[in-house]
Amino acid sequence: MKNIIQFGENVPGYDIPVLNEREIRAAAGILFLVIYTSLMLILFNGDFRLAKYAIALFLVDFVIRVFINPKFSPSLIIGRMIVSNQVPEYVGAKQKKFAWIIGVLLSGSMFALLIVVNAYSPFTGVICLLCLIFLFFEAVFGICLACKVYRVIYGEKAQYCPGEVCDVKSRQPIQRVSRAQWAIVFAFVAGIFLMVRILAPVINVPPHNMFGNSAAKTAKQ
Repeated sequence: MKNIIQFGENVPGYDIPVLNEREIRAAAGILFLVIYTSLMLILFNGDFRLAKYAIALFLVDFVIRVFINPKFSPSLIIGRMIVSNQVPEYVGAKQKKFAWIIGVLLSGSMFALLIVVNAYSPFTGVICLLCLIFLFFEAVFGICLACKVYRVIYGEKAQYCPGEVCDVKSRQPIQRVSRAQWAIVFAFVAGIFLMVRILAPVINVPPHNMFGNSAAKTAKQ
């Protein structure tokens, strides 16, 4: 039973339990895709069914992660399968547990509001948006936003963060952003606003079917 109910793995060379960040990011990507698809169905079709199924499954998944063992989480198992050929990147388990407790609270709130009460409101919208932001940053950038407040809550420094961001170190030359690169980014953003302003009359015109007129003429003949 002790080996079943635990949080994190004991890996030689690490003095605290750790988890594999690569499979966590893969699982976050899967969850993000499901939530995003659910949101699109709600916005464009008014269909909440996928969202309700997803919320129930997510709540079960996060409860397994936090209260039983992350290695029995279905999404993390799938993530492990996807990245099984990649070298593990170990991160401290304690800060991940804190982040996933927040996941339990968010998915539990959505379960109560959208499934038990069967109602939607600005609260469900905000919670859904928070979930998307957390999952997006985890999957795409490898940044655990909930882990950022771990030190504030517990008063201790997190260990073994992804990309060693918890360690104070100087950036390598390849990581530094020069003034020219900053200028390019600002020019790119300004160009986007300028493009929207100048090209709006053209872009706002719906496209026509390239072969529609030809097909219609052929049918008439």
